[in-house]
Amino acid sequence: MKLTDTLFHWLQIRLVADSRPEDIAAARTVAFFEELLAADHQVEEISIVETDATMVHVRYQQNGHAKRQLYHREAAGQLLSALEADTRYGA
Repeated sequence: MKLTDTLFHWLQIRLVADSRPEDIAAARTVAFFEELLAADHQVEEISIVETDATMVHVRYQQNGHAKRQLYHREAAGQLLSALEADTRYGA
């Protein structure tokens, strides 16, 4: 999986886990993507550093270099929105 795709999947599930701290499956999935990022892309110290009106800013270290990736806020929040809209998973 490409780095940008893996970062995006991490971001989506991170938003879910942050919004639903009791969701153990979300927390485990965050850990899975962090392991995948580390093993396949040498990514460490990943975090959401800013959310503005249109974008979510993800900062990470890769091979000792600080990097930033931007994702559209609406796209990043789609998984959380879908879970909240589904009565089986809604908050």
